[in-house]
Amino acid sequence: MKFKKLFAVPLVALMLTPVAFAAAVSVDYDHSVNFNQPKTYSWKAVHTANSLWDKRVKDAISRELTAKGWNEVPAGGDVQIVAVEKTSLHQEYDTLYDGFGGRRFGGFGESTTSLDSYKVGTLFVNMFEGPNQLIWKATSSDDLSGNPDKNEKKLDKDVHDMFKHFPPKAGA
Repeated sequence: MKFKKLFAVPLVALMLTPVAFAAAVSVDYDHSVNFNQPKTYSWKAVHTANSLWDKRVKDAISRELTAKGWNEVPAGGDVQIVAVEKTSLHQEYDTLYDGFGGRRFGGFGESTTSLDSYKVGTLFVNMFEGPNQLIWKATSSDDLSGNPDKNEKKLDKDVHDMFKHFPPKAGA
């Protein structure tokens, strides 16, 4: 019985690992809007912490919308897009135990606690019809690495996931 438990716990942890590393993407929209009618978009604003990412964000979103049959116009599009990126520092405490511990063994051994810090980037994409009517919004949060190429690949994947089911069906 102990032998089965010995392999079951690591197997379950291994199966859940991809879920832990997947970006958190959420999409919401106005169910009364017919998204098959608008076919053009204009950029209202793009704000990122690093201006190099403004173009990368615009390009990633434009690729997805172009693939869906939408066209960018310099101004006056059927919808206006606002993209905002926020970066935050998250901290997590990890405690490692070695030796024997707990009530059963009288508490022999030591524990070491360390503080791990990591950056999380969140991208907000909003579509407006008219000046202020929000009709579609998506967010994506993912851990950031120190490698810009890896982060750009994550951006492309996250934006693709945002627009996976776009345009939404009217009344759905």
